[in-house]
Amino acid sequence: MNKGIKFYEYGGPEVLHYEDIEIGKPGKGEIRLKQTAIGLNFIDVYHRTGLYPQPSLPSGIGLEAAGIIEDIGPGVTDLHVGDRVAYGTGPIGSYVEHRIIPADKVILIPERISDEEAASVMLQGMTTEYLIRRTYCVQPGDFVLFHAAAGGVGSLAIQWLNALGATVIGTVGSEEKAEIAKTKGCHHTINYKRENFVERVKDITDGKGVNVVYDSVGKDTFEGSLDCLKVRGTMVTFGNASGPVPAIEPLILNAKGGIYLTRPSLAHYCGTHGEMTASANSLFQAISSGAIQIDVNQSYALYDARKAHEDLEARKTTGSTILVPQH
Repeated sequence: MNKGIKFYEYGGPEVLHYEDIEIGKPGKGEIRLKQTAIGLNFIDVYHRTGLYPQPSLPSGIGLEAAGIIEDIGPGVTDLHVGDRVAYGTGPIGSYVEHRIIPADKVILIPERISDEEAASVMLQGMTTEYLIRRTYCVQPGDFVLFHAAAGGVGSLAIQWLNALGATVIGTVGSEEKAEIAKTKGCHHTINYKRENFVERVKDITDGKGVNVVYDSVGKDTFEGSLDCLKVRGTMVTFGNASGPVPAIEPLILNAKGGIYLTRPSLAHYCGTHGEMTASANSLFQAISSGAIQIDVNQSYALYDARKAHEDLEARKTTGSTILVPQH
């Protein structure tokens, strides 16, 4: 029987249940995967808690995984049984041993990249790509403030930003995470538990501020981040790890220097197969060039998803994390 994780109500990690999940034959335009590695991401927490409500309950969980195609439905001509593929934009329900998924949601994994690396990097890597190459296209010489610099997206972004010639300022919550960020190439690290990050950013930039702030923390850092921007700077809020950001009056953007504010998501930047393929190829190229090194720092058995969520929310994890099915 196919095993996986479902939840029947919103709440803490305890609502996650490891149980039998039925699976049939793939339909038109679909494939069936034997999954080998599953990515863990903070958006999974948002789905589990109901911050991002699901159409109905019970629901599966997870948006990212890698695996081997074991069956193909009618109309699928560009993929074959035995191909290694990965996906990072859902549909929701990746926390399973086997699953059926639309063929246009997967990308072939290059030979040079392992299943574990692909499962850990698709969502976070394509998120990094759209943030620094499309939401605000970082240029050589730009100053960038990246919150949660030792996290999954942060670790990838710091490396990629270095390759682009930016000066990277990263916030972290401990000295251990500061060292991790430094090893990734963070030029300036700020422990927000000990230092005022706004004052430090102003010191580092000679009072001018940064070109762009990337903030996945949310409520705790949002208002301070606005004060870190230079005139006509860009504020990119793309997560809510500490809770949703407060409401804001448009005139505040003018008072802060005519700044730009955006709240993007991966779905808006990789909403078509063409966009997703272009984003993934850009990511794979950055990995192949050596600009990005992938660190899968934590691995949990799929049945231990509750513990993985507990550690993720407690900010005990660094880099990327995967769940491993027990076939």
